[in-house]
Amino acid sequence: MKKIIPFVVLLLLSASCVSTKSTLKNVDDNAPALTLTKENTFVITAYSKDKKYGYDQDYPINIFYRNTANETINQERFLNALTGPKGEKITYSKLESCCPFPTKKTDLGAGFLDVYELKWDGQKKPIKLYLNIYEKGILMVPVGLSLKKN
Repeated sequence: MKKIIPFVVLLLLSASCVSTKSTLKNVDDNAPALTLTKENTFVITAYSKDKKYGYDQDYPINIFYRNTANETINQERFLNALTGPKGEKITYSKLESCCPFPTKKTDLGAGFLDVYELKWDGQKKPIKLYLNIYEKGILMVPVGLSLKKN
């Protein structure tokens, strides 16, 4: 219980500091529903041409999760569909949650982005991607990454 109280206080303080206007640029509530492959990854058919997509907190990858009870499964479904630029197998880990923003899709009225680090063999420097589970958007492969061949 002692560990929960500071977390709740921090969450409330963070939510109270959130601007009333969202800075997210790529939210699209009319985006098509996400579909799955036989390998339980998302079907992704588009490649982003915008170098900010996924790499900038104002242009996160929006993987709305409200159709599932699991908050992280859509992140895994997205990341498991990706490879390095030449088809290299990637590994990923969640670094943090950050960047509070206002949203009507949570009871608190605020959401957080999850920051993931991606690595693969031969890579010079790991990359960081911003993922948003609260909003919908067109799902695309970020610049510099590829799709797994199924």
